[in-house]
Amino acid sequence: MTAASDARAPTRTAVIGVGYLGRFHAQKYAQLPQSRLVAVVDADAAAAARVGAELGVPGVGDYREILDQVDAVSLAVPTPLHHPIGRALLGHGIHVLVEKPIATSVAEARELIDVARAHNCTLQVGHLERFNPAILAAADRLKQLRFVESHRLAPFKLRGTDVSVVLDLMIHDIDLIQELVGAPIESIDAVGASVFSSEIDIVNARIRFHGGCVANTTASRISMKQERKLRIFQDDAYLSIDLQQKILTVIRKKDAAPVESPAQVSIEEDSFEQGDALLAEIEAFLHSVRDGTPPVVSGEDGLRALETAMQITRLVQESAQRPA
Repeated sequence: MTAASDARAPTRTAVIGVGYLGRFHAQKYAQLPQSRLVAVVDADAAAAARVGAELGVPGVGDYREILDQVDAVSLAVPTPLHHPIGRALLGHGIHVLVEKPIATSVAEARELIDVARAHNCTLQVGHLERFNPAILAAADRLKQLRFVESHRLAPFKLRGTDVSVVLDLMIHDIDLIQELVGAPIESIDAVGASVFSSEIDIVNARIRFHGGCVANTTASRISMKQERKLRIFQDDAYLSIDLQQKILTVIRKKDAAPVESPAQVSIEEDSFEQGDALLAEIEAFLHSVRDGTPPVVSGEDGLRALETAMQITRLVQESAQRPA
């Protein structure tokens, strides 16, 4: 259903946590016709007032002040607050789009899912790469995946170092890979190191799935360059996806290539508009809220990614404790 054909009253929305990312959430809600942004909330009163003034809505210091004023909320506070605030919102019957990771522990994530289910609320998790146009275009070309390789590299920044690079960056690729492979995990090996922060700054994990697919994923926040790439190998093709530049390259062997000659391949490359993945994510969330459809990235999806991320983190910590 398009916004133009939806004659219902706009959904009353708010954003809790209007720091770097939350401010962008608030801007999207303010521009969508199916949303009526009621307020922005932040424990930093100056930040709440500043973003509120920018968007023409009240800036509030305590989320409890708006519980009876909203239907749906983006939760973009620090990860340790996802569980207590998310539980209060869902328990009040408010739909929640929570930034990734869903929570700091598996137990917290499961409780959020249970509370959402008990109160018939949408719980969507902000794994933004699901809305990347290159990923959406690749989905129809995937068959049985044999090997997946991902690299998510970034220069060092203080923002985000309160959690490991596994929860900060790698969890994006963990979610994508598990969704694309579509099979349970059989085993994981992982190594990593803390270099510039007290948390893990670089990590590599090898994930083996039931059915034989293997994924090799690397995340670093101490690199000299920024890179977000996914490479997928299957029986009939090799797909290279540049998640940052939004480029999908599909390489296939030409059917007419003689067996005894060097492999001749066809290369198909598609570039996509940068678009606005965050806007698409919020539109999908509001669609789920208004029509009762399952969210694109469910609480269960967020739990699945978190479980894998926690296992990788544990393996890295264990390997660091072994004597050299």
